Amino acid sequence: MPAPALHLVAAPSAQPAIAAGTPAFKRSNRALFFGGFSTFALLYCVQPLMPLLSHEFALTPAQSSWSLSISTAALAVSLLLTSAMSDRLGRKPLMVAALAVAALMTLLCAFAHNYPQLLLMRAALGVALGGMPAIAMAYLAEEIEAPSLGLSMGLYIAGSAFGGMAGRVVVAVLSDFFSWRAALAAMGVMGLLAAAEFWRSLPRSRNFVANRDGWAALPAGLRRHLSDPGLPWLFLLAFLLMGCFVSMYNYIAYRLLAAPFALGQSTVGAIAFLYLIGIFSSVWAGRLADRLGRRGVLWIMLSTMLAGLLLTLSNALAPILAGLALFTFGFFAAHSIASSWVGRRARAPQALASALYLFFYYLGSSLVGSLSGLVWTGAGWSGVVTLLSVGLGLALLVALRLRHLAPLGPRLAAS
Repeated sequence: MPAPALHLVAAPSAQPAIAAGTPAFKRSNRALFFGGFSTFALLYCVQPLMPLLSHEFALTPAQSSWSLSISTAALAVSLLLTSAMSDRLGRKPLMVAALAVAALMTLLCAFAHNYPQLLLMRAALGVALGGMPAIAMAYLAEEIEAPSLGLSMGLYIAGSAFGGMAGRVVVAVLSDFFSWRAALAAMGVMGLLAAAEFWRSLPRSRNFVANRDGWAALPAGLRRHLSDPGLPWLFLLAFLLMGCFVSMYNYIAYRLLAAPFALGQSTVGAIAFLYLIGIFSSVWAGRLADRLGRRGVLWIMLSTMLAGLLLTLSNALAPILAGLALFTFGFFAAHSIASSWVGRRARAPQALASALYLFFYYLGSSLVGSLSGLVWTGAGWSGVVTLLSVGLGLALLVALRLRHLAPLGPRLAAS
């Protein structure tokens, strides 16, 4: 039985895409920078708090990691549902609502009476944030001119990197001087301010075409994207990339807090300043991929991640920090390339393609992140490095497979 057709309402007239250097380009990039900042800050601000949660609630590292994993798992599922909603209702309203509700959930987390209550609100935060990442990628793909899409996607991911850094540093310092509750309350306020700036700055959609089929179009859209010869490989790459990245930052804190390093909570939290490297590398890689092509750059960034991972096996602090820097540089560059590749390659419904990419991205965060906790408990840091090396080896094989992927159509000639 053939798949049902997707019935799209034709736009009365196509509006010109937002070009680099225009006021709308600057406004959209500023808004999406704040959106990426808030998403990653609110989602990952609990990461440096995991040792404190382990102590307060008598948890193992793997159990404590669920304060993050439950959010990313809920976000992964929510992404698929909200992408269908945005195809019918529009991009901007859902993104603004997602950022505002997630900020409120973070404020409520500061008042949790026990760990199950904290997990419940972190799950609600994940559901809310499902209305942001994939829709933001679809908005950029629809509204930004093709030659500048890599730069815009890179700036969005740079905002994500900055948010991930700021969220970790702020909560690490505040939890050292006050408490983890005060730290989460501060993050909630920051999230509300970011949501307000996002609403003020983001231009309205000009090239959005509503899909009136809504939920009925979801199965056909899934079949369309999963049958594409390239998109499923990019989805697998997202799973491996984020699984390795979140595992690194989840458990390196436990290693550095323990002997022989015995670093303080604020010092370990300051490692998040390495995210500044990600801010640079995501924009740099986006521009490089626009110029040289994604095929030739992606595998180099993955190799950089692997080299950085192996350096963390050292028992000296300097090589570990150098390894973390390389690993972070490679991750944000590879994610920038892969996510913009999805935006360039996907046909309608584009928000669903972005949602599938991020579904696997956050699923990797939950599953690999939790598995790495079990490996850490049983085999220590060398076991974690072995597991992540296998993951990055598979990612390299995917990248080499993508080098032979045929482009699709004139719009996707640069894919």
